[in-house]
Amino acid sequence: MAWVLREEWYWIIVVAIILVFVLPLAIVWLILNLPPAARMIATIVIIVVWGVVAGYKDWLISKRKEEEK
Repeated sequence: MAWVLREEWYWIIVVAIILVFVLPLAIVWLILNLPPAARMIATIVIIVVWGVVAGYKDWLISKRKEEEK
């Protein structure tokens, strides 16, 4: 078991999992600590960026399907 703790890939995975759990919580905490006007703007920006990324993903998927045909 000790050899696993010395492996670099193990620590990369551990750090990545911790970031996946902690980073979203930290972002939400930071947004909730903003003043009301900035909180509203940050929420709207997140929603708009989320929509743009979802649209881009759908565009890439449809483009890939057209290339397959």
